Amino acid sequence: MPQRSSFGQKLATTIGQDPYGHGSSPVGGDHDRRDATIGAAIVRYAVSGSVLTVTVVRLLY
Repeated sequence: MPQRSSFGQKLATTIGQDPYGHGSSPVGGDHDRRDATIGAAIVRYAVSGSVLTVTVVRLLY
């Protein structure tokens, strides 16, 4: 699964480091629900600052 580990590394070095950066945008006016393009995938994710967690809720590849 080289693609999966490569994608995981991209997530870790982009939205994993700065979930509000890297060209992400809020979804539906909710600052903590975000969309971003990572590599060839569109990722929708939720940010929880209280526990330092980014949860991918939808992935389009």
